[in-house]
Amino acid sequence: MGLSRNTAAGFLLFASLAPTTAWWSVSAASSFFSRGSRSFFTAASVASATPAECASVETALGSNTDLLTDKQNAMVASLLALDQEHLFEDWPPLGKEDVEKKRLLKQLESLDQSYPGGLETYITKARDLLESSARGDNPFDGMTPSVPTGEDLEYGDEEYKSMEKLGLEAAAKSAFVLVAGGLGERLGYSGIKLALPVNQLTQSSFLKMYADWILSIQTRCRESTGDANIELPLVIMTSGDTDAPTRALLEQENNYGLSDSQVNIVMQDKVPALSDSLGRLTVNKKDRWNIETKPHGHGDVHHLLHRSGLAEQWSSSGKKWAFFFQDTNPLVIHALLPMLGVSVDRDYDMNSLCVPRRGGEAAGAITTLTRENGESLTINVEYNQLDPMLR
Repeated sequence: MGLSRNTAAGFLLFASLAPTTAWWSVSAASSFFSRGSRSFFTAASVASATPAECASVETALGSNTDLLTDKQNAMVASLLALDQEHLFEDWPPLGKEDVEKKRLLKQLESLDQSYPGGLETYITKARDLLESSARGDNPFDGMTPSVPTGEDLEYGDEEYKSMEKLGLEAAAKSAFVLVAGGLGERLGYSGIKLALPVNQLTQSSFLKMYADWILSIQTRCRESTGDANIELPLVIMTSGDTDAPTRALLEQENNYGLSDSQVNIVMQDKVPALSDSLGRLTVNKKDRWNIETKPHGHGDVHHLLHRSGLAEQWSSSGKKWAFFFQDTNPLVIHALLPMLGVSVDRDYDMNSLCVPRRGGEAAGAITTLTRENGESLTINVEYNQLDPMLR
């Protein structure tokens, strides 16, 4: 519970916004989303290009510049400055394949708008990370790892029961966020992981189990408060691969008893694939007017909650806690209420559920990292970065 001794994190990395099984304070999360870092939620490319940039665009596109809006002109100028000339090489003259050119420009504009900070930020960050990886950099070099303090509850003892009771009281002001962007291919299953059976006997799916669990907590909350109108929101983050099947499954099963008003789906954005260490965007080999894309990381969920307005909506309606969990992690439900109780009792902004980590295990660990000047932070450190620090 929390940050216990020799713990390993599931998938929550607060510093890089990748989610796991965790409770967040909605007020803290909403404040974080809204203030963010200015660069994280900056709008995409600038609205207009300078004369010099316009000249570079005209040199690259010739008469095709007449196809561009002012905003697209600025975007293309930015891409050219980032060595993305290959996207615009050998364009046929104006009047030939104009529809296809506009299709590419529209896709680039969409990608530019969907990524916080635009394509310029995406490409610049990608280059920095690729260069760092090529050098073998460890971002935590010079920092000393140690086992962080945390809470360790024993099932059935008095403290466990007390935290569970406190968690149930707080659950009425909670929302649930299910990260479900993956298919079950590596598990030998062709469909979405949410449709996987929890067991072979009942063939009940993971999504049904989660819905039943939320409805059961909701019933308890209504009984304890006397408020029959309490609804516990569920947000499911899908990907391009899982969005349609997830919606179809919910429709087929009538949301497994959840009301339409309490279920929301947000689909994670896709980002451009990179073709080399220079961060050049990959053009589809079969379609020169299309950029190859891939799903972004699970950390998208935080930005999507902000962009959709759901985080603000929850905060305004009195919700105080958001529970983040994975599509195929059924054991965490048993620790849900005591975990929330600990968060309330300790006044945590965020609390991550952990399991013991064995030495040498290929799993990240929530770790306290201390700099030479005494400053420290507690975050998840991936095993390939943690292992060299422990040697």
